[in-house]
Amino acid sequence: MKQPQHPTADAALDLAAAALGFLASDPERLGRFLALSGLDPSDVRAAAADPGFLPAVLDYVLADETLLVAFAESHGVPPERVSRARAALGGVGYDRST
Repeated sequence: MKQPQHPTADAALDLAAAALGFLASDPERLGRFLALSGLDPSDVRAAAADPGFLPAVLDYVLADETLLVAFAESHGVPPERVSRARAALGGVGYDRST
């Protein structure tokens, strides 16, 4: 059986950006993300420039199965692709203290 290939870093970042857009498209989802991340809405654009932010968005999506499935379905990808995208980005995630 062939092992699934990891996406390129660019493809993984594209999927992470799509996940951020998915969160932003619903006030309830975005509000929860902001509350748990400690970000203000005005901070999101600047945070998105941090190399650890988009991987952290995927961490957030992966931590909630219902959210993961909803995102995956809305983008026509299997949930496993989100996990593979996160793995392709490596690192430990976003540190908002920096």
